[in-house]
Amino acid sequence: MSDIKLTHAFDMQLSVKSPVLNLGKTPQGGRLIAEVTGGVITGPLLNGRVHAGGADWLLLREDDVMQLDVRITIEAEDGGLIYARYEGLRHGPQDVMAKMAAGETVDPSLFYFRILPRFETSAASHLWLNKHLFVGTGERNSEGPKYSVFKVE
Repeated sequence: MSDIKLTHAFDMQLSVKSPVLNLGKTPQGGRLIAEVTGGVITGPLLNGRVHAGGADWLLLREDDVMQLDVRITIEAEDGGLIYARYEGLRHGPQDVMAKMAAGETVDPSLFYFRILPRFETSAASHLWLNKHLFVGTGERNSEGPKYSVFKVE
């Protein structure tokens, strides 16, 4: 069996509208919707911007884990359009999560924040995105979530 190798593909800084929509406690848990208003993609394998109009349908579960369900559109610097969707999990000590919810920058080593992005494109120069799996680590700063995305080799 071959080893799994991770290659840093890009970093993604998202901007989100404040405040997020709070639907309250639903049968699934506390439901929030964070509208993505833009963002920047920078890295060795992809550069571009995130279009406004995406969102993160967040679910705060009973076990205090925040479950992410995000859909966005990326425009690569060459004009190629890329649909991105990812699920993720974020959790940590209550005091750390409270600071993050208040918009404070928190040391990423103090909490768990991981994503599983998938990409879909017809742009010839970015077809490689359709053919690989990806994982990412997340943090939160004053602009919104920031991710480092890695291609699974």
